[in-house]
Amino acid sequence: MRFSDQNGKMSEIKKKIQSVLPGGAWNPPYDTSYLPPEHSDVVIVGGGVIGLSVAYWLKRLEKPRGAIRVLVVERDHTYSQASTALSVGGIRQQFSVPENIQLSLFSVEFLRNINEYLAVVDDPPLDIQFNPSGYLLLASEKGAAVMESNVKVQRQEGAKVCLMSPEQLRNKFPWINTEGVALASYGMEYEGWFDPWCLLQGLRRKVQSMGVLFCHGEVTRFVSSSSHTETTSGEEVTLKRIHEVHVKIDRSLEYQPVECALVINAAGAWSGQIAELAGVGKGPPGTLQGTKLPVERRKRYVYLWHCPQGPGLETPFVVDASGAYFRREGLGNNYLGGCSPTEEEEPDPGNLEVDHDFFQDKVWPPLAQRVPAFETLKVRSAWAGYYDYNTFDQNGVVGPHPLVVNMYFATGFSGHGLQQAPAVGRAVAEMVLDGHFQTINLNPFHFSRFYLGEKVQEHNII
Repeated sequence: MRFSDQNGKMSEIKKKIQSVLPGGAWNPPYDTSYLPPEHSDVVIVGGGVIGLSVAYWLKRLEKPRGAIRVLVVERDHTYSQASTALSVGGIRQQFSVPENIQLSLFSVEFLRNINEYLAVVDDPPLDIQFNPSGYLLLASEKGAAVMESNVKVQRQEGAKVCLMSPEQLRNKFPWINTEGVALASYGMEYEGWFDPWCLLQGLRRKVQSMGVLFCHGEVTRFVSSSSHTETTSGEEVTLKRIHEVHVKIDRSLEYQPVECALVINAAGAWSGQIAELAGVGKGPPGTLQGTKLPVERRKRYVYLWHCPQGPGLETPFVVDASGAYFRREGLGNNYLGGCSPTEEEEPDPGNLEVDHDFFQDKVWPPLAQRVPAFETLKVRSAWAGYYDYNTFDQNGVVGPHPLVVNMYFATGFSGHGLQQAPAVGRAVAEMVLDGHFQTINLNPFHFSRFYLGEKVQEHNII
């Protein structure tokens, strides 16, 4: 036995002896370490990449260090239903809304330098497996003009994107059948895909090292106080302030009240329910008081297939004009892909079962037409995950609620939350700590747009 081992064993024996002696250390009858604290300055509901990113930036930007106590509440500690873990891990700047482009440009910088942000002393560096193969978006005659104007905006924001004719497309990617393609846009830099699980675990490890507290449980209630005021238009409204969050402990009937100053709703596909618990949307229709958070669960399928003659290592993340998409997965002629359903085809989000007919009927035909080698593909596996789908305009909701004054949102990203998480976390932390956005102005993403009817229309939703 090594001396250090012996010392450790001796100190354990001493502790045991002390605990049974009169006046020795008292050991409580049961372990309460799994309970959340009775007080936390900030409670973040949702421990996926968005919630963890908010926690990270709050701790990184706080002054002085250790000033803010942050608690993250996550009900699914295995992340088995987390959108993060079930994502295909893409990151792109090919959006039509300037703010989305700016968010992704910062996030890719964060990912490329991840160990400068998330390194933890004595822990191994993170390998995010960033694959910078770019996105290739294909447009039909009908979509070509919109693609051109989108690329103009992307270039203005500093993204390196080029337009390609069908002939240029065939020369660069001979495996593509360009029939029906009028124009393509190709991300030449800072686009591709990465390992979402690595980002999730890296953020979790880092925020724990910064003193962020975690609790496995479910938020079941908010205790608030109310006051009445009038808007500038003379409408009487009730302002609410949350004072306490009730957390039901995982696999237990117990709940713990946590006093707090601020709540961040980063509950993803479940954030609509969390908002409702806080009283959001509980008012007459057509009023600010009655405006709900329009975020709901939408189920999306991802399929993994093998195709020995499929496109090679230079293959980008391809998005067909039909909406079907695919990317390479690893080095062995495996591919990931899928397609968002139409409104009429939306599957029941009550479970995460996969519809294999959807691949046969909706995904495979357009992909095999676009990449003839895919005629012979073999599906190896499939899974389903949730989008936190914003039914209003498919864009994020970021910042405070106008009436529940200390609930802040970081949700509703409709499939691009993972890639924007590093930048969104920073934006929410700036709003909490400074009262306004500092680096990227996300005012168009405020909750009030739902009441005002001001859509932030993103044309490139995949």
